[in-house]
Amino acid sequence: MPRTLTGRRTATAVLTAALLVPLAACGDDGAEKDAAGSPAPGSTGGAPAANLTVLAAASLTDVFKTAGAAYEESHPGTKLTFSFAGSQELVAQVSQGSPADVLVTADTKSMDKVEADTGTPAVIARNRLVIATGEGNPHGIDELKDLADTGLKVVLAAPEVPAGKYSQKILDAQRITVKPVSQEPNVRAVLSKVELGEADAGLVYRTDAESAKDEVDAVEIPDGQNAVAQYPAATLKDSKNAEAAAAFVAWLSSPEGQKILQDAGFQKP
Repeated sequence: MPRTLTGRRTATAVLTAALLVPLAACGDDGAEKDAAGSPAPGSTGGAPAANLTVLAAASLTDVFKTAGAAYEESHPGTKLTFSFAGSQELVAQVSQGSPADVLVTADTKSMDKVEADTGTPAVIARNRLVIATGEGNPHGIDELKDLADTGLKVVLAAPEVPAGKYSQKILDAQRITVKPVSQEPNVRAVLSKVELGEADAGLVYRTDAESAKDEVDAVEIPDGQNAVAQYPAATLKDSKNAEAAAAFVAWLSSPEGQKILQDAGFQKP
């Protein structure tokens, strides 16, 4: 059943702190490969053991912890370290030459900004927005237009963040004016504001609301008023573990990887 959720804060500086989560993986020598020598889509075997750093959108925090553990178990020998942040921060890290092997963003536009630094991206999942409110939806928020109530403390992701762009897009389409009490550096910060009671409502991804279902409710937004978030994944050209990185990206599109993503509420690519 749909639940309800909320959040908000003014971003005056770009937060660069990243949550690092160590994990591991590797395979046998029988992998399928394409003409360029990279693993074929959905094929993950044949990757050498390696330590991989994966830069991933903040909304993937919970599911990638689960996915990483599963990947390590089925690919002994490769360790995954995830760095989670807003897609705009991840793109800045790549542009500045931060050492990493894989990039996964919450929109294609962010990935396009570092096209020269990545391999060909593949969309691994999709997502939609919901309205996050406090548990029990104490303010009775039923639809998008309710967020225009000036008596509500509404939090949105900052305009440069994918979730912020999607939020503004759907609000503009419905001609709804919202004056957020804050604009956060990533969608998980929006969720946190609602969880802590510092905001009455906020726009977050459906999967974020699901991850905090004991603390927040999620009000569904009809598809006709919503936006579809796409999550492209790509290897980084400067990776010193190109084959292992390509194998992990391919695994995200494999039946095993897709099951984990969809079990967490993400939609098919």
